[in-house]
Amino acid sequence: MTKPNQRPGPDEPAWWFIVAGGELILRRDEPLPPHGMAAQMPMPDLSEYKIVFLGELRERSCYLVLADYGDTQFAELGEFGNVRELLTVGDEDMFAIAARAKQISEFLSTHRFCGRCGVRMHEVDWELAMHCHSCQHRCYPRISPCIIVAIRNGRKVLLARGKRHPEGLFSVLAGFVEAGEAIEHTLAREVMEEAGIKIKNPRFVGTQAWPFPHSLMIGFTAEWESGELRLDPFELEEGDWFDIDKLPRVPLAGTIARKLIDQLKTEIEQETKSRG
Repeated sequence: MTKPNQRPGPDEPAWWFIVAGGELILRRDEPLPPHGMAAQMPMPDLSEYKIVFLGELRERSCYLVLADYGDTQFAELGEFGNVRELLTVGDEDMFAIAARAKQISEFLSTHRFCGRCGVRMHEVDWELAMHCHSCQHRCYPRISPCIIVAIRNGRKVLLARGKRHPEGLFSVLAGFVEAGEAIEHTLAREVMEEAGIKIKNPRFVGTQAWPFPHSLMIGFTAEWESGELRLDPFELEEGDWFDIDKLPRVPLAGTIARKLIDQLKTEIEQETKSRG
């Protein structure tokens, strides 16, 4: 278990995840957080900032520094940017730490007061939690599980564009797990609600923390079983079955959505090769 209140030493080389308003500072030469010894960097006095130890990345400590949006004290280190920019680097471990930093900053900013009695909360010094001394209510960082699934029908893959997607970007289906619901039920329900079809042979592929603001994506591939495609107009702008060799613009490498699409592409290519 990590110690969230561990403080960095002035001569300790570390990764610095400086977050404000949901964005973090990235270097100007490439989309990476600053790295180095605080004593040798253009840092303000860190004793004035809340710092949380995040863990280690390649034998270097990682620290979250909570700043105010528009804070100019870190201007020489880089500029505030979207965590998604880290995906362009192709470093999944770095993105995972950045996701943790963003999710913890979200947790601390939204749990300053008790949700049960309204009294100011206090940080727990030995674990990452907020505690109310009035009613003894304790809160931990929220994690919202979501399913995300790539569905194939022969050589075709189901892709759709949600209302929040950039123009021209298509992805796989996804949806939140509801209270009291098993993951396999979520999978079947979300696909039916969003696309009007039944699926079979779901296979777990992997997970990814997705800090927008606190999701955990649980990835699957599956096969079409029955039903005509009928998209939910409240959730999706457009969608269709796309030939695996003629895909539209899809999510960046490094995202679990792209990993699922690539997984199906590999399976389809192997089947085609085996048939000779």
